Amino acid sequence: MSDSESTAENAAVLPEPAREIAAGYAVSGAALDLGALLWDGTCLPDAQIRIPLAMLNRHGLVAGATGTGKTKTLQLIAEQLSANGVPVFLADIKGDVSGIAAPGTPGDRVTERAGQVGQEWRAEGFPCEFYALGGIGPGIPLRATVTSFGPVLLSKVLELNQTQEQSLGLIFHYADSKGLELVDLKDLRAVVAFLVSDTGRAELKGIGGLSTATAGVILRSITAFEQQGAGDFFGEPEFDTAELLRQEPDGRGLVSVLELAAVQDEPRLFSTFLMWLLADLFHDLPEVGDLDRPKLVFFFDEAHLLFDGASKAFLESITRTVRLIRSKGVGIFFVTQTPRDVPAEVLAQLGNRVQHALRAFTPDDAKALRSTVKTFPNSPYDLEELLTRLGIGEAVITVLSENGAPTPVAATRLRAPRSLMGPWPAAELDAAVKGSSLYGSYAQAVDRESAYEKLSAGQESERRAAEAEAAAVATGKEAAEAAKAAKAAKAAKAAKAAKAAKAAKAAKAAEAADRAAVEEAVRGERGRGGRGGKAAEEDASLVEQVVGSGMFRSLARSVGTQLGREISRSLFGTARRRR
Repeated sequence: MSDSESTAENAAVLPEPAREIAAGYAVSGAALDLGALLWDGTCLPDAQIRIPLAMLNRHGLVAGATGTGKTKTLQLIAEQLSANGVPVFLADIKGDVSGIAAPGTPGDRVTERAGQVGQEWRAEGFPCEFYALGGIGPGIPLRATVTSFGPVLLSKVLELNQTQEQSLGLIFHYADSKGLELVDLKDLRAVVAFLVSDTGRAELKGIGGLSTATAGVILRSITAFEQQGAGDFFGEPEFDTAELLRQEPDGRGLVSVLELAAVQDEPRLFSTFLMWLLADLFHDLPEVGDLDRPKLVFFFDEAHLLFDGASKAFLESITRTVRLIRSKGVGIFFVTQTPRDVPAEVLAQLGNRVQHALRAFTPDDAKALRSTVKTFPNSPYDLEELLTRLGIGEAVITVLSENGAPTPVAATRLRAPRSLMGPWPAAELDAAVKGSSLYGSYAQAVDRESAYEKLSAGQESERRAAEAEAAAVATGKEAAEAAKAAKAAKAAKAAKAAKAAKAAKAAKAAEAADRAAVEEAVRGERGRGGRGGKAAEEDASLVEQVVGSGMFRSLARSVGTQLGREISRSLFGTARRRR
């Protein structure tokens, strides 16, 4: 007898409203068993609440106040998905989901819950792979390149406004067009700094430009982000999201657990990183239409952190991804406290609901409760009262039936997980991580040549070229100055030689003139005194002696003037006449 036939037979003894609800959960194909129907304060193990496996890619929401059992619900669904050959991805924010890898511990509470809901409980662990963002915490390092992360998601984690987000998109566009790989944050910082430098500022003028003020905000945000330790999340080797789609040799789906306890105080970062994983899957996976079971179910814990302060472009990206990724065989379950944490455009895409208890201690709580009730189909339950009375491990459920119609609202006591409900011992977790076949591929970060190195090399080349040009200019200047000095020295030497030649010529001319003047004076004396013979010879000899003497040559420098001529005449005339 099949489960659906057994349910139909047992439903005949149920109260009428409960029988109608149970009939809505009769499933002919593969399904996940969530628990037993609660009606009028009684748990009815004959009325099983199930969700068709084929409807898991219609997405879902698990909501409820803190401490109401949301994490155990994730564990319960993940276990059954794995057992049915469906890979699962879930985030372990508090560090208490890692126990899914180990068999659970029998106990009185487990036995009691199993009896209440008609569950045949047995301890069982499930195949797991553990990851950690950038290697922070226990797990295989999970990294992404800045380029693949993209400007919209990066703007979210950097807390940029719309204008700054658009400028960041411009920077990504420039880097892509110039072949500048943005692998890590230092690459992005180098490109931003280059684009506001004197050399790079002209590069963006043709497509809008980048203001210095905006670049400064982006650079400061990157620096603050790195100081929080986020630099480790970006780099290579980049994680291949196809690793999330694996099955074990025995046919069970692999449960990929992202350990986030070490970075739980950076919710904006890890929630956005989860969105990157989804976006990358969406990009890589082919269209497959409706399958009998999903290719992957992705649990998005603390989903409200993803939407807080999100830009319009970011919300549009999420909505589009959620709407279209269904046809690629991927189901998404958002986990948060109230449905109000999820934007209406996204909430409208979620076909399956598991709503744990809500508290109404304040007017805001009461308002949130009324808003939550309005999101459910009409029900025979007083949901506003019921949602405040649910115990731990109980929930109000509505899912999509096999024909795609919403099932009746069912208050449900949930089954107990078969795996360990708590953290796996650290030593065993570490051994599982290092023993993984993926550890060798992703453990060691790689820093290859990318934008930072290329821009640094270009700037170094420019610096050397500038230095060489400056040296050449200096050398040329020195050579020009030396040539100018040599030319000036040559000209001075030539001028000096010309001056000396002129002076020598003038001296020679003066000497000749003086000689002539003396000779004339002597001839005059001879004519007046009538001297001759020996006396004339003596006079001639005297003239030669005087002309050749040093004193005469000194005085001859004045011969060309009127005064010089008078002196000559006195020396050679009057003096001799006084004898």
